[in-house]
Amino acid sequence: MDEVIADVLPQQKDSAIQEVKEKYQSIVAMVGDGINDAPALARADIGIAMGTGTDVAIDSGDIVLVSGSLLKIVDTINLSKQTMRILHENLYWAFGYNVIAIPIAMGILYIPFGILLSPIIASIAMAMSSVSVVGNSLRLRYVKV
Repeated sequence: MDEVIADVLPQQKDSAIQEVKEKYQSIVAMVGDGINDAPALARADIGIAMGTGTDVAIDSGDIVLVSGSLLKIVDTINLSKQTMRILHENLYWAFGYNVIAIPIAMGILYIPFGILLSPIIASIAMAMSSVSVVGNSLRLRYVKV
């Protein structure tokens, strides 16, 4: 965090978010729990609403911290980073699999080597690709937050 703005009137919160966005040209997060925080939560790139706050704030936020503890913000950021890392891994492996498997299934190896892939083998390989993506995603269950 480069800057923290606190003890601001409700009408100044929304304009403060806009000023910080323009000044730093980066992602701006806002944490709030009340009705007066709703416009600023909506304007921020990441609106973090406290689950113990008002319904308006909860509806305006992108993320809702159910426990109401500010310490959970760090855990939330770490979990989102892990999620994005696993998502990229899944895309990498699924793309790599398809780049290799689709031409083989189309018969690219038939002319030079006389090898044809049975539709049964291709369907099993595709199912295993899906299983590996789901299995990799399940690693999120073990992320320490």
